[in-house]
Amino acid sequence: MKRAVLYLRVSTVDQHPETQLQDLHQMAAQRGYQIGHEYTDRISGVKAKRPGLDLAIADGRRGRFDVVLVWACDRIARSTRHFLEVLDELNRLEVEFVSFRENIDTGGPLGRAIVIIIGAIAKLERSLIVERVRAGLRRARLDGQRIGRAPLVLDSAAIQQDRQRGQSIRQIARGHNVSTATIQRELRKHAPTTQEKVA
Repeated sequence: MKRAVLYLRVSTVDQHPETQLQDLHQMAAQRGYQIGHEYTDRISGVKAKRPGLDLAIADGRRGRFDVVLVWACDRIARSTRHFLEVLDELNRLEVEFVSFRENIDTGGPLGRAIVIIIGAIAKLERSLIVERVRAGLRRARLDGQRIGRAPLVLDSAAIQQDRQRGQSIRQIARGHNVSTATIQRELRKHAPTTQEKVA
């Protein structure tokens, strides 16, 4: 018996998911699924943060269920791109996706074909994003813009003086607004060698 979970989303706190629940429970019973948990988000469809969905995905990564049942595709995703990302993640986790309204079932042959197509589209989208970022970086370099953090400029003499005055590594780091590891490296660079100490 496959372990199933339900994901429900209602747009406002005034709506109730009873209609979705009834249809999903009926579908689970018809397919012989054992429902283990229900995840619910009471949030607008365009909102990026969905605690219920995030928890469901996290539990899917832990292998706690085999199937996700939703009432409609627009319940689980805020956009087409997000829908592709969610399906791609579920496919990677080997978790089946079943939508009641659209009659999509990634456990069947047609559903698996849909997942393959969706996975290819998601991969293409990721590749396009990477290429756009690289093109932007190339353009920035051609325009003479610095890529990444500016090199760290330290007042080595001031650091040495602070240390000679008896300040701790932490105090010096705080005074120069850098990490203690940076101060330690700087002090080691200017530490006298064994031969210098003997001389």
